[in-house]
Amino acid sequence: MKREAAENEESDDFAEDREISMPQLELSSIVPWGRSLEEYVLMFDLTESDRRKRILGCGDGPASFNAEWTRDGGSVVSVDPLYQFSAVEIAARIEEIRPTVMAHVVGHLDSYRWQVIQSPADLERVRMAAMTRFLEDFETGLVAGRYREGGLPRLDFADRSFDLALVSHFLFLYSDQIDADFHWAGIRELLRVAREVRTFPLQDLSGARSGFVDPVVDALTEEGRFTAIVNVDYEFQQGANEMLVIR
Repeated sequence: MKREAAENEESDDFAEDREISMPQLELSSIVPWGRSLEEYVLMFDLTESDRRKRILGCGDGPASFNAEWTRDGGSVVSVDPLYQFSAVEIAARIEEIRPTVMAHVVGHLDSYRWQVIQSPADLERVRMAAMTRFLEDFETGLVAGRYREGGLPRLDFADRSFDLALVSHFLFLYSDQIDADFHWAGIRELLRVAREVRTFPLQDLSGARSGFVDPVVDALTEEGRFTAIVNVDYEFQQGANEMLVIR
């Protein structure tokens, strides 16, 4: 789930947990725009050994990752506030925002690296194919429990329910919209439900490294957590080719 944005402190701020909640969402405030399994593999440096892990996709929205990973024998649960809506409603919203998203991309061509995805037309084809796969799988996945309504900073899962949590294009990217307290509470919650967390990208919407990254890393390191900023073989937004790994 992405909120009102297109394709695209001091360490004391992270010192304690606070009660933070996401406001009630309306479909008209959501910009559903999903990525493919191939992109997830590159963004999160997923390997064959990861296929044996219980994975949480946090904020997957209409990505086809769940559908494709499950098809290939993997185990994944996706959680997103978007899943309170029906496949018909989500499909209609995708079609509604599609021209706006693509117009934004065309108006900011220099903000992207046109390599793996070679043009705006190619981008639209890739994204629509991924979202179509999601929509075809959504109702079946809901029944199977692979898609769950919900989201950070509070997840309805028991401690250590997952081996690996993936956060695509939410934390850090929307630093102007979600504050330091939310980032900290969200990361705390991810570490409660999963043994390892990977989040991508570390840049905000302007293309600069989010100002929340260093305080988060410093605070977690002081706690004795393993943290690493890892270069990955994926860069669509200019400069966005790093993920944060926390264990």
